[in-house]
Amino acid sequence: MTNTVQTAVIGVTGYAGAELARLLLHHPRLKSAPPIFAGRVDAKDEARGGIPLTEIHPQLAGSNTAGLKLEPFSWELLTSRGVQVLFLATPHEQSREWVPEALARGLRLIDLSGAWRLNESSNRAIYNFEDEGTELAAETQAQAVYGMPELHRAQIAGACLVANPGCYATSIILPLKPLVSARLVDLDHGIVADSKSGVSGAGKAPTAKTHFMYAADNLSAYGLFTHRHTGELLEQIGVEKDQIVFTPHLLPIPRGILSTIYVRFGSSQTAESISQIYREFFAYSPMVRLHNKTLPQIQHVVNTNYADIGFQLASDGRRAVIVSCLDNLLKGASSQAVQNLNVMQGWPEAEGLE
Repeated sequence: MTNTVQTAVIGVTGYAGAELARLLLHHPRLKSAPPIFAGRVDAKDEARGGIPLTEIHPQLAGSNTAGLKLEPFSWELLTSRGVQVLFLATPHEQSREWVPEALARGLRLIDLSGAWRLNESSNRAIYNFEDEGTELAAETQAQAVYGMPELHRAQIAGACLVANPGCYATSIILPLKPLVSARLVDLDHGIVADSKSGVSGAGKAPTAKTHFMYAADNLSAYGLFTHRHTGELLEQIGVEKDQIVFTPHLLPIPRGILSTIYVRFGSSQTAESISQIYREFFAYSPMVRLHNKTLPQIQHVVNTNYADIGFQLASDGRRAVIVSCLDNLLKGASSQAVQNLNVMQGWPEAEGLE
């Protein structure tokens, strides 16, 4: 355990990158060691030493950002500045290329992309990685730990490569894992996960379907049976493809996810028995908030670092509707990455997040 650590962020220009920068800049352990920001910089900006961070994200302006710049990326830059932990908020393909090199240089990594989240090649196939099947890719994947502290806290603590979970996946795995692990869910009956996300979940680069004229005053389903987060659900919850249906929707709001999950139990349960399972499972998980009398709502988690979980049980005790909410840019991405940093460094898990 150390009092501080030198971090670096590659990919600060995106939505999740901006939130990650904000959290790291205000983290109490990092006040004496602000993160290094590196990435692609054109020749004009390289001549002035990089792009001031506040030009990229004016909302970050303050005394703690004075002089900070997005500097031209190089491995030599990271070495010369003593970087120990590297955050990658980069496209999947970029992370596949850079992570092996970073590990060889002795860096610890928290990767926010989907490059190293999946252990099964059948689940990774949807990404169509060019290096799939190579010895180097297999060796790298073997070092990756799925970065959900609520499930893998002990493994994350000693990991060199933490694969930060997907936002949809986080909103579904957290409420389902305790019930499936307790063998309460009738998996043969099947699980339905109906999830809705704000537009920022699609990233900063505009597309026809994230354009205001398409998304505003609209609600649309997409990625049916093909969404990239499905493999995370299968591997982390411990279910088969034919035991869960996951349908994502684009919600016309900037940020936030609400997942409504329908399950059937193998035997009749009580509200108290379900609540007890959740309380025990998340007893040491400060970033999960359990609702007893109300159901979570997006407005209560936006701009927070929490995942909220609530449920309603049918009168027969056999059917339940579970609702979970989180901010897709925070607990669904950047604050979960900082949570992982805390665990890796042996710091209190919620430090800088509550």
